[in-house]
Amino acid sequence: MRRLRPPLGSPLRLLLLACSFALTAYAGVRLLAEDPFAVALWFVGAAVLHDIVLVPLYGAADRALLRGMERSGHRARTMYVRVPAALSLLLLLVWFPLITGRVADRYARATGLSPDGFLAHWLLITAALCGGSAAVYALRHRRPRLGRRPGA
Repeated sequence: MRRLRPPLGSPLRLLLLACSFALTAYAGVRLLAEDPFAVALWFVGAAVLHDIVLVPLYGAADRALLRGMERSGHRARTMYVRVPAALSLLLLLVWFPLITGRVADRYARATGLSPDGFLAHWLLITAALCGGSAAVYALRHRRPRLGRRPGA
């Protein structure tokens, strides 16, 4: 008869999982030591904002993109727009307080660095993502050279 083993995985996987839980617990204790109410409020606010506001917006934007690409007959090209847009919006979400300057003083005090330039950096990264996506599209969809004969 076969011996039933619980689906725990290899010892290395269990060790990595235990280490990640220990690191998460350490970070949680350090984070909650200062102002637990503000941290809890931030997590709840982030979850509510994401689930109630941002997810429907993501879905609506994606549906609009798909409809527009289908109408133009280029649905296969959707990923060349979707990926750089998603990455750019994720970076905007992460850097939004610094881009708008809402936490510039606190950032400067905490890090000793200037908060200037986050908007320019985000715009440059967005341009690089869109340019990279266009380059990948161009490389994958090159047309045959004009000088070639059809049968050669």
